[in-house]
Amino acid sequence: MRDPSSGSSNVRLSRRGFLAASVLWASSPGAAWAEAPTPLTFDGLYSEFGVRGLVFSALVKASAGRRVAIVGYMAPPLKAEAAFFVLTREPLAICPFCQSDADWPSDIVVVRLAEASPIVSAGTRVTVTGRLEVGPAVDPDTGFVSQLRIVDAAYVRGP
Repeated sequence: MRDPSSGSSNVRLSRRGFLAASVLWASSPGAAWAEAPTPLTFDGLYSEFGVRGLVFSALVKASAGRRVAIVGYMAPPLKAEAAFFVLTREPLAICPFCQSDADWPSDIVVVRLAEASPIVSAGTRVTVTGRLEVGPAVDPDTGFVSQLRIVDAAYVRGP
């Protein structure tokens, strides 16, 4: 018989019970964050340049709406702290939004952060993780045009 003053519980969790509880927890809707992001590269964003312009790769099409990760550089920001920035293959010195979507460069991706963050200096390599949106869109606040967006995103410095 257990001494009630000992403070220990009489509840025991078997290994099988623990594993079953872990599987239920991991498969719950709140565990979506546990999905490993699909790695993307700038070389793998488009499969070809056709008569209608750039053609998204099979990987990009399959990753639409899913978590992805990509490494690149922040383009010069419009302001020091923002909820979005442009990710580029190489450090960039010009405004990538100054073009129409027909002239959309193949080596940039718009990133919308989950929350406003200080922007790192141009030339700093970052890894971005977030949900991929595919297809032309116009930002209602800025009028900027984009073909690819990573939304609900976060970034860390370095690869």
